[in-house]
Amino acid sequence: MDKDTLPYRPCVGIALFNDRGQVFVGERIDTPGAWQMPQGGIDEGEDLEVAALRELQEEIGTDLAEIIKVSSKTTRYDLPEHLLHKLWDGRYRGQEQHWVAMRFTGRDEDIVLDADQRPEFKAWQWVALQDTLELIVPFKRDTYTQLIAMFSSLIIPTEQE
Repeated sequence: MDKDTLPYRPCVGIALFNDRGQVFVGERIDTPGAWQMPQGGIDEGEDLEVAALRELQEEIGTDLAEIIKVSSKTTRYDLPEHLLHKLWDGRYRGQEQHWVAMRFTGRDEDIVLDADQRPEFKAWQWVALQDTLELIVPFKRDTYTQLIAMFSSLIIPTEQE
């Protein structure tokens, strides 16, 4: 298989911010120690915003969020060679991600990682956007660096009551 001939998988990534300006990250079940923001494939013909809310519901058990911004540019990452055959039946070289920033409107108790039949995360936490670089797998760091540049200006904590 020639990796360079494979397409990128269309994907949506969600930067979900809480009212303290922190972002949600989940620890992957299949890769202990690897944290990431919710993300997933965009179905053919599916609206980007609909896909983002669907992925939130599937991965964290709730779609209680409002869209703040949809990035005008996409990011791409390539899978390492050892994962090419393991993910997506070997059909993609990596993902092309459309990023959506959202403000979480629920409570922490609304987040239920095992709500879907195939949970992706085993733990979760709120972290500073910049701290995501230390938590994710190395092959996604460039994507997250771009994401930080795209959404850093949105980090404005709301007033606590």
